[in-house]
Amino acid sequence: MPPKKKNPSEATPAWTFLSNHAHVLLLLAEDPEIRLRDVADRVGITERAVQRIVSDLEDEQYIERERCGRRNRYRINPKLPLRHPVESHQTVGALMRLILTDRHANHSIA
Repeated sequence: MPPKKKNPSEATPAWTFLSNHAHVLLLLAEDPEIRLRDVADRVGITERAVQRIVSDLEDEQYIERERCGRRNRYRINPKLPLRHPVESHQTVGALMRLILTDRHANHSIA
């Protein structure tokens, strides 16, 4: 019996248009109280890699982390520019508006 073909939307892509930093930022914007373990699962990277990315984003003030009980809550700074020279004329907020839908009310944006 031949192997079952994967639906193209189910296949893991060999590359993506956005970086892991963008993926993490968008997931934090979508769900400000998401666990980093869940971010790692959704992005497809290790939890340690997510921790490094969150640290990068926090160091450069793209996000703020607030401790709420046993969890963290993340706030995104939408006014900062994207970092690569090709897209630096756009902001984080513009990226979030492009990617995130109205279904995902964004209460985490500073």
